[in-house]
Amino acid sequence: MLASINPLGERARGNRWWVTVAAFTVGAVAAASLIGALLGGLGSLAGLSRAVRLPALGTVALAAGVADLVSPRAVPTSRRQVDERWVGAFRGWVYGAGFGAQLGAGVMTVVTSALVYAWLAAAALVASPGGGALVGAAFAAGRAAPFALVRRAVRPEELRARLRLLAGWAGRGRLAAAGASLAVGAGCLVARW
Repeated sequence: MLASINPLGERARGNRWWVTVAAFTVGAVAAASLIGALLGGLGSLAGLSRAVRLPALGTVALAAGVADLVSPRAVPTSRRQVDERWVGAFRGWVYGAGFGAQLGAGVMTVVTSALVYAWLAAAALVASPGGGALVGAAFAAGRAAPFALVRRAVRPEELRARLRLLAGWAGRGRLAAAGASLAVGAGCLVARW
């Protein structure tokens, strides 16, 4: 996404980068919050007690962390990507919001981490629409955060250097995310007992 929505590309298309990124962020947060609220509402209907929900969340987080460490490419996914043709066909805020909504939902495009499924389970396990919306909003904010890393790239060589740097960090980022998932899972299980 950073190679498509960046200051240089947006300027070349006559768009304002910050407007496209703001639309992406709003679209992502809105979609994920809506899905999270729906899942949180469904979770509340299940009537599970906190004594059951906290260990369940811990187990889901541990399983996601282990899955991402052991076999990150084995996560169930679709092959669908956002439609890059939108970039040339629509205004920046339109494709920004559209891409954001699809990526914020988490499962409408290629899923690269089990953490995507973990956030969906977490939204249901908080057992409240408001809590589920908050979980979704946090997930979506994380999806939009990488745009900040290219915001100052004003020349092509700067953008290429930042994209190479980010590609180099990808493995460490996956390890950090898996480690955080394991820590959250362990914390939930320890807090329960």
